[in-house]
Amino acid sequence: MGLTVAQKILKKHLVDGDLLSGDEIGIKIDHTLTQDATGTMADLQFEQMGVERVKTEVSVSYIDHKTIQMGFEDADDHKYLQTFAQKYGLYLSKPGNGICHQVHLERFGRPGATLLGSDSHTPTGGGIGMIAIGAGGLDVAAAMAGMPFYMPRPKILGIKLTGKLNDWVTAKDVILKVLQILTTKGNVGWIAEYFGDGIKTLSVPERATITNMGAELGVTTSVFPSDEITRKFLKAQARERDWIPLEADEDAKYDRVIEINLSELEPMIAQPHSPDNVVRVRDIEGLEIDQVCVGSCTNSSYKDGKIVAEILSGKVVNPNIDFVYIAGSKQVARMLADEGSLSKIIAAGARYFEPCCGFCIGAGQAPRNNGVSIRTNNRNFFGRSGTKTAKIYLVSPETAAACALTGKITDPRDLEKLFGISHPKVDIPESFVIDDSRIIPPAFEGEKVELYKGPNIVDPPSGEELPQEISGVITGKFGDKITTDDIMPAGSLLKYRSNVPEYSKYVFMNRDPEFAKKCLENKDKGIHNIIVGGDSYGQGSSREHAALCPMYLGVKVVIAKAIERIHRANLINFGIVPLTFENPDDYEKIEKGDKIKIENIRKALIENSGRVILKNETKNVEIPLNFHLTERERKIILVGGTMMLAKKYAGMSFKEIEIKE
Repeated sequence: MGLTVAQKILKKHLVDGDLLSGDEIGIKIDHTLTQDATGTMADLQFEQMGVERVKTEVSVSYIDHKTIQMGFEDADDHKYLQTFAQKYGLYLSKPGNGICHQVHLERFGRPGATLLGSDSHTPTGGGIGMIAIGAGGLDVAAAMAGMPFYMPRPKILGIKLTGKLNDWVTAKDVILKVLQILTTKGNVGWIAEYFGDGIKTLSVPERATITNMGAELGVTTSVFPSDEITRKFLKAQARERDWIPLEADEDAKYDRVIEINLSELEPMIAQPHSPDNVVRVRDIEGLEIDQVCVGSCTNSSYKDGKIVAEILSGKVVNPNIDFVYIAGSKQVARMLADEGSLSKIIAAGARYFEPCCGFCIGAGQAPRNNGVSIRTNNRNFFGRSGTKTAKIYLVSPETAAACALTGKITDPRDLEKLFGISHPKVDIPESFVIDDSRIIPPAFEGEKVELYKGPNIVDPPSGEELPQEISGVITGKFGDKITTDDIMPAGSLLKYRSNVPEYSKYVFMNRDPEFAKKCLENKDKGIHNIIVGGDSYGQGSSREHAALCPMYLGVKVVIAKAIERIHRANLINFGIVPLTFENPDDYEKIEKGDKIKIENIRKALIENSGRVILKNETKNVEIPLNFHLTERERKIILVGGTMMLAKKYAGMSFKEIEIKE
């Protein structure tokens, strides 16, 4: 039987497990990617591992999230990141050089390689033919130390693309259509692989837009083949030497196939407050708006910026809206500036910011109260923009530009009728501007570099062994689709990312302001804290603080109808037991404040019974709960997390470690 692209890459990198059987596999990681919101903690964890130099082919530390540096904390952390990179063998992409995923695609990505990043949108690299996976910072630190990355043995979802996109219909509309079909839940453990004649019509930046938002599907990653289109892109980046051909075998088998005819697609839009709440733009056109933001790692390529510039050329955006443009990288910004395209965008009324994550993560450009914001980024979760009452809609750059001109939701196909604007034809240039002056290589003699640590940097806390039984209280109960933004708010609070005791004060701040205080009170009394969630708990970003900070607060167990992949892995890494309801209706039998007990939980994990009983002492009912944990995962939880395992059993393989009651 032939292999798919994903299977070929995984097979080449397989160090543990089997692609055809078993629960999980371990793969060798070639590249790692960290960013300043998650990288500081990953680097601190790497330090504790005692490794003298990163053991990957390429590791890059990007500064792109908190580039505004509001207060000393961010600047201090950025100095730490630079000295860490110098000392331990990483490249450093300095503030202003661009968004990690855009820059990695341009300057580092290599078809056929594996990439692990402490950012959930790391799968952007799949647009260039990589197996690129988002993970928690601790997993990335372990990969930098040369350890394998473990993940559930994946099933392969084949997404067959046929036809060709019509004018004004884009790659963003493709992935929004996929989200409409598959939704954001139920896709854990799958890899999405794109194939079919339609992929030949999509450039690498367009493919990267699609793989980027695969993160919203909840799949492990998404991947395109590496073909002549990939080679052309790498040649334009002066990196043709990195290209290899990589396509699925003719007799490759997919576990499931869906087909999308590109010729039948229309401009799409994701409505608040979920990326899968997708309809046609035509279905809701006419709604008045307050803000338009173009950029983010999803839609900030040269082609995206050039198209927006051509649409806005000679025009001025509607006076009732605020228009923001952010290029994805210094390369994109320079090229648009050199040719005059950036001038067209600014002349049309844009506010321009340095290449960074910005509005996408709530780091600035928060809408007004009850405002309607049209954005080209990938997430529109409740409150993520920085304004709880705002309504965020996700669209393509073409649709965003149309909305900016009219001041209301507008199908871009109407631009010719309204303004006489024809669809811009923009191709990938023969050569990109190559300027790596903001990328700092590692020091040759790293041992001579002294690490800089400001007062806001605190060593990460350690976990505790799993007790024989859980005896505690339901400190928080939450509904479906709880995101890592809900658990661990970002925006201005990211400055505390390297100070867990301080950052932990804000856990569930927007959902339950008293949560952290109550947890600490219980912890001081020796009472275990338990979180209950609904479906798709922990969706969204890879930020491990959504598990690390609850661990610090004394959370021992998370119970939900379903837990998303990256967050589940982070919970395990920090010794928190992820449990699911055997009967989802039992979710209704438990409330915040209920006193509960789970007896013999340690014994259950050691014996791998797969089941425990929660006794709700307040309501006098018993609730069966399930766990599906590999031997490796159970051992991590039993000792109190990955760092505790590394300290206690240094140099031993998982199979050699024996843990008793």
